[in-house]
Order: sequence, then C-alpha cells, then structure tokens
Amino acid sequence: MSRSAAGQMRIDYGATSVITNPATQQMQLLDHIKKEFKTIPLPAAALPQLTPPGVKIPGMPTAPAQPTPPAMSVKDLGIRLIAGHEVAGKQFTLPSLTPPKPPALPQAQIPGMPKAPAIPGAPGAPPLPVKPDPSAIVSEVWTSTTLHVPVLSRITGSFGQQMCHCKNVAGGEPHPSTFQIPADYKQVGLPPPPQPPAITPPQAPQMPGFTPPQAPKAPSFTPPAPPKFPF
Repeated sequence: MSRSAAGQMRIDYGATSVITNPATQQMQLLDHIKKEFKTIPLPAAALPQLTPPGVKIPGMPTAPAQPTPPAMSVKDLGIRLIAGHEVAGKQFTLPSLTPPKPPALPQAQIPGMPKAPAIPGAPGAPPLPVKPDPSAIVSEVWTSTTLHVPVLSRITGSFGQQMCHCKNVAGGEPHPSTFQIPADYKQVGLPPPPQPPAITPPQAPQMPGFTPPQAPKAPSFTPPAPPKFPF
C-alpha cells in the first residue's frame, strides 16, 4: 500500500492494483497480466438531511426508532515498539448483540398460601464471579505514531482470531509514477448495464366496416298510352 500527501492511494495484491485519486474522484483498476485498466467514478457523498431531527411534517408517518447499539469499551494499551516502529495501542471491546427477551407471563398465585419465613442470621450466597462474554468481539490495534497507519491489528471473537501485520513500512513521499498508468496499458470500459426487454404495446382491434343502408328506390311509373279512336 502506498499513500501520498495529496491523498492518492495505491494497493497492490497479486496481479491487480487499485489506484484512487480523491482530487479527480476516480478509481482505476489495473490488470497487470492483460495490461488493461478500468476507470470507475467514486461514489458521491450522501446528501445532507433536509428535515432537522425531531421535526415532524404534518401528515407524514414518523420513522421507527433505531435500536440502541451496545456500548463499546475502549482501553488504552500505551506505547511500545513493534518491528522497530513506535506504536500506540487501543483495545476495543464490543459486547454481543443479545436479542430482546419476550415479556414474561404473569404467574398465578394461590391465595391463602403463606410465604416461608426467612431464617434469621443465615448468610447470603456469595455472588458468582463475572465470566467474560465468549461472544464478545475484542479488537486490538497498534498504530504508528509517525506514519499513522496500523502496524498490527488483532481481532478475537467466537469465530477465532484474525491478525494483520503490516511489514516493510517506510516513510517518505512515494514516487509520482506509483500513481500513474503505464503507457502500454489499454483502457477498457465496464460492461454496459443490461437493457430492459422491449415492450410492444398491443394494437387495438380493428372495427368492422360499416356500410349505411341505401334508401329504397321508388318504383318506375309509365303513364298509360291514350286510347285510339276509330275514324
């Protein structure tokens, strides 16, 4: 991992590198086998809340209350040396998340039954020692006082223990070429998002042709011929 004073960061793992630049709000993914890189815009910051907390809008239902997270305890572990680096340690303990218990059912009491009298002078039972919660998560982080990067971190929980040790740490400004794309690398684009299927609206059914009825024709009338008189 390399980080510049301007905020540029490069992380190399295997045959892949990731370069982020907060000034351009871009992230570049480098494939050193194919000699290709992709440019991805960094996500924009979330918009601020327009409605102040505690102000109700008429006609709008109120949001449900968020559950209160369990309190996390922080312990200072002091200053020590790890691999020649002066580091400051902090221990964070997060108790387990206990689901809420259902309300207890009321117990029916039999009327008229006297309670057993207490024996005077009997000593009470000693309190049991508090056992550590096995499901709690304990995180121990040792941060360099000069480089401000975690040199050693250890997380312990019910899943076991996970440790991360940062080695080969060196101070100073990285070379500018660390955050530049090699000249022989080809830029490739991200695959386009899938297009929704084309929806063709159904055509309206055609109305049958309508021919208006023709008016009936008047019968033809031929006037009779005048009678012939004999002469």
